[in-house]
Amino acid sequence: MNLIKIRNRLTSISNPERAGISKRFFKTGPGEYGEGDQFIGVRVSLLRILSKQYVNLYHNEIDILLASPIHEERLLALLILIQQYKTGDDVIKKRIYNLYLNRTEFINSWDLVDVTAEHIVGHYLLDKDKGPLYQLCASENLWERRISIISTFCLIKQNLFDDTLRISKRLLHDPHELIHKAVGWMLREIGKRNQGAEEAFLAAHYADMPRTMLRYAIEKFPEPLRQAYLKGAISR
Repeated sequence: MNLIKIRNRLTSISNPERAGISKRFFKTGPGEYGEGDQFIGVRVSLLRILSKQYVNLYHNEIDILLASPIHEERLLALLILIQQYKTGDDVIKKRIYNLYLNRTEFINSWDLVDVTAEHIVGHYLLDKDKGPLYQLCASENLWERRISIISTFCLIKQNLFDDTLRISKRLLHDPHELIHKAVGWMLREIGKRNQGAEEAFLAAHYADMPRTMLRYAIEKFPEPLRQAYLKGAISR
């Protein structure tokens, strides 16, 4: 019954024009990273509101939403899991963490990863062994590799940088631009809190970094320093 209500609600607030824009924005064409993904055109802000209204949705129903071919249904399922994780006890948190990692085949777009990974995977592993992040980092699945680095945002916010830097090093030569952007973003977040820590990493690796990764990493640097990195004028 809840799923019927949710889907009817999503249909009532959908927007075909927005859906068309989203299909282009998320690269759903043949051979693109989001090939075949379906959109109905619902704003993320509205999905966040619905996630609070349906916070008590059973996990078997969340599972069905998460396996949906419709992007907004998958995102809503993940947003509900975040709400449940925030208020859950240790048993609930572990169950949600395991559910998340067992369903990565459906967490298959950069926004789905970016909105959720730090709040579930990163937070759960905050005081635990970080081995699962390194397993994800070594995955052949693009989205699992992105989960590995984006999850460390939770650690960065606690001024814990070591795992982000180690994973960034392992992903330096990743073939996909979406990983280059994610690594650069996380390095930039380290730099906001401790520029010295970021620059120590860059000094060792910037010459080998993909250009997109480097640009993201140094985006907030003073312009003369940014240009020095771009021109390769930094001593290693």
